[in-house]
Amino acid sequence: MKLLDTIAAVSTPYGKGGVAMIRISGADAFCVADKIFKAANGKPLSDTEHGKMTYGEIFMPSENISIDDGMAVRFCAPRSFTGEDTVEITCHGGILVTRKVLSAVLAAGARHAEAGEFTRRAYVSGKMKLTQAEALGDMLEADSESRLLLARNGMRGNLAKAADKIYVSLRTVLASMYAAIDFPDEDLAEMSREEISEALCKAKADIVKIANTYRTGRAVNEGIATVICGRANAGKSSVYNRILGYDAAIVTDIEGTTRDVLREKATLGSATLLLCDTAGLRKTDDVVENIGIERTLGVLNEAELVLAVFDASVPLTDEDRELIDIIANSKKTAIALLNKTDRGAETLVSLNKEVFAEVIHLSALTGEGFDTLAKTVDSLFIDGSIDISNDAIVTGARQYASLICAAEAVTQSIEDIDAELPLDLVSVGLESAMAALGEVDGREIGEEVVSEIFSKFCVGK
Repeated sequence: MKLLDTIAAVSTPYGKGGVAMIRISGADAFCVADKIFKAANGKPLSDTEHGKMTYGEIFMPSENISIDDGMAVRFCAPRSFTGEDTVEITCHGGILVTRKVLSAVLAAGARHAEAGEFTRRAYVSGKMKLTQAEALGDMLEADSESRLLLARNGMRGNLAKAADKIYVSLRTVLASMYAAIDFPDEDLAEMSREEISEALCKAKADIVKIANTYRTGRAVNEGIATVICGRANAGKSSVYNRILGYDAAIVTDIEGTTRDVLREKATLGSATLLLCDTAGLRKTDDVVENIGIERTLGVLNEAELVLAVFDASVPLTDEDRELIDIIANSKKTAIALLNKTDRGAETLVSLNKEVFAEVIHLSALTGEGFDTLAKTVDSLFIDGSIDISNDAIVTGARQYASLICAAEAVTQSIEDIDAELPLDLVSVGLESAMAALGEVDGREIGEEVVSEIFSKFCVGK
């Protein structure tokens, strides 16, 4: 990727619409725009006021044929999204006309942007921290109110600010240690060993507090690996469809209808579920169905949350009891769903609380009990004391791993200073902790990781 090139891309969704927007960014953005955009007032676009929209016609370079008319606005560096000179041209939103306007921009000297390149340039130019860029990507993918609130939180830089505050506190400690190491006879150290230990303990507590938000952040943003399981005809697929809000799985009274693992993402309460519907557990001579049952056991082993469905209208069967034993041995977080309560409730046994975090009576037919299910999942995976709009919250595995490394490194420094080891040895752990914290907001992070993050963005962003 050549970050000095002038780039362009369509920044609105592909397809027919009222308008489409083509973004141009780079040192030659104004020159490129002047070649294809003729303002109605006769002035070159490069002479227009920063941030002011101008009406005009769009031409193919070296041709006197109008492609479309539209609006253009120029943003002067560094007062733009990317921090570079930028032009945004808005044309009519037809597929062909949008493609032709982009072709004109590329013919005028711009290069087609790669995935996430505009946002990457904003990161490189210091317009945003890496955590803010990741939050922007999350906002584009947001499909629930909670995910949107969490993404906006990250875009405001709350996580980056919290990590930076700890980084600065460790830097202060390290500076005092360096002074004592380099000038042992001058008494330049501002902190005693006791004060250093106290400061490191506070820093560790702050790091751990932020790291512990990952369970909530992941539940809202990335999703909880969830498997729906149960014996044949317990109503698993009906529960699956009810959670999704549409008929994704075929439902019949015939046992063994679901033969493979069905996967969808769903929102339940504030949580995101990576939901799996599975084949019913039963003894059968059907080869295909047995393969499905093996896959059921496989995804159950990988799941974080198990929704075990039982038919409440009949007594527990041997297959039900076998499922309970499987869940008990797996040590998974599990919720027992006593389904078909609209038919009456024969299954009134008290299921083992050591196996199930909660037992919920519900009806996939009427929807009764699903509000309780949503609240239960939230209580198990989302910390109610966390304000997802304002608190510093970890949303990704990369951020979490960096914080855990920082906590471990600080712990080592605490142990070293309490053991009265020389300060130059204590500083090793502290330097590692600062490097790990720097990785949280991209201060000290490898090119491959940065490229991987931005490759997940759409081209126009």
